[in-house]
Amino acid sequence: MTGKEIQQMQTQYTLQSWSKQKGLKPIPVKHSEGIYFYDYDGKRYADMSSQQVNVNLGYGNQAIGDAIKAKVDKYCYIGPSYGDEDRAKLGKAIIDLLPDEFGKVFFTNAGADANENAIKIARMYTGRNKVFSRYRSYHGSSFGAGNLTGEPRRYPLEPGIPGFIKFFDPYIYREPITFASEEEATRYYLAKLREQVIYEGSDRIAAIEVETITGSNGIIIPPKGYLPGVRKICDEFGIMMICDEVMAGFGRTGKMFAFENFDVVPDIVTFAKGVTCGYIQLGGVAVRKEIAAYFDEHMLSCGLTYSAHPLACAAGVACVNYYQEAHVLDNVVSSGKVLGKILEDLKQKHACVGDVRYIGLFAGIELVKSKETKEPLVPYGKDPEGTMGKICKSLMEKGFATYTHENVVLVAPPLIITPEQLREEMTKMDAVLCEVDAWIAE
Repeated sequence: MTGKEIQQMQTQYTLQSWSKQKGLKPIPVKHSEGIYFYDYDGKRYADMSSQQVNVNLGYGNQAIGDAIKAKVDKYCYIGPSYGDEDRAKLGKAIIDLLPDEFGKVFFTNAGADANENAIKIARMYTGRNKVFSRYRSYHGSSFGAGNLTGEPRRYPLEPGIPGFIKFFDPYIYREPITFASEEEATRYYLAKLREQVIYEGSDRIAAIEVETITGSNGIIIPPKGYLPGVRKICDEFGIMMICDEVMAGFGRTGKMFAFENFDVVPDIVTFAKGVTCGYIQLGGVAVRKEIAAYFDEHMLSCGLTYSAHPLACAAGVACVNYYQEAHVLDNVVSSGKVLGKILEDLKQKHACVGDVRYIGLFAGIELVKSKETKEPLVPYGKDPEGTMGKICKSLMEKGFATYTHENVVLVAPPLIITPEQLREEMTKMDAVLCEVDAWIAE
């Protein structure tokens, strides 16, 4: 098929997620390699969002492909209740990556059902029903994960499931209060959270779930002491602390798991995306030893037909091995420093850049109409002129593929990107930000 034929047939017969369907023109992709993919006209695009922040090891990784092919030659599927070599190996490999407190992994299909199963496990273990999560969060779009989600993508699921409680993120840049320090901000946010826990009935709360670093909703990095403070509240009231590492895990921040940056150990960790890097879908829930032991004598009421799919587990083993053998985290740290310097320079240069936030190769550029007032480029939840879409289109025309959410442009390239590739691609971002500067000056 030609690229145009693919585009026409796909839009005629399939529905595309998170989009109004009229006028869609998906770019037909012919092949890919490293951090790049190519359309049918031969145009090259640098994948500066790792697709959905999941293609951590880039395209065409031979080790992952070979592992999947070898598994196909044995068998493509065997049910979750059967023994499978790669299930066993991947379970051990992930527990070995986590702190000593962790004992077992329950494998799922993706991040959404990882989060659904995490809250089910917390409810079964504690005997409680309420779950806290934050407003600026995205935990998935299935019914349970969608209710856990705080941002507007939860609206089609409402009225929602009883027991899902929302609280506010430590979003210091947008807070109307001026804090003298990160520590002061932390004290404020934790005091409000603790008060809310008490008023919701602390003995009724099964879990507090947070994205360790808020992902698509702004790359919001917790201030100093915040996550240990959440841990302390959980310990005080017997609440499970769940860290959603679906985006931030598997090397994205320069640590294998993002919580390792913040001197905290959660009770439950959810993951997906980077565990197989998009080669085949897989997610999981890792739990502490005492939670795992509870289910020795109690039914674990979780499972789907394709949970712990053998092909996905084979891909997962290959990915975990590659992260370690290729020293990927070292590259994230070194390339992340380069990215941070570039972002700070862009913030100084451009009138439209209100804030930049970054850790490792996980970054966001927040756009404003005015640095002084922090007026957002587009109103919250509204973009009648399609401004952010125009920014994405301009970047794509220059071969820089990413996405935006509200006023934030995401920069989260594959973890194998080199400093030279980063500099080359971020010059394109610089050029587009010049365009935005001109818009707000009109």
